[in-house]
Amino acid sequence: MRKQYDFSAGKKGVVIASPGKTRITIMLDDDIIEYFRATAEAEGVGYQTMINAALRSALQGVRSKAKDDRPLTVAVLRKVIREELHAT
Repeated sequence: MRKQYDFSAGKKGVVIASPGKTRITIMLDDDIIEYFRATAEAEGVGYQTMINAALRSALQGVRSKAKDDRPLTVAVLRKVIREELHAT
């Protein structure tokens, strides 16, 4: 090793930022972390990647449910009736 290193131009933290990702601190229950770590190790992926995938799946479920639970407006009702009458 060198006797002296120059860190005057160094930056603290991650050297290369991951695009589209944000570093956060989150508190999760121990059993949740244990489950994801064990499953991730068995599948050969990162446990944080698995947690992200589970959150994304839950979010997609909420989004699809929100689309199905739209209020029935007069315009939507007319459109449905026209489609049904046209189909017969």
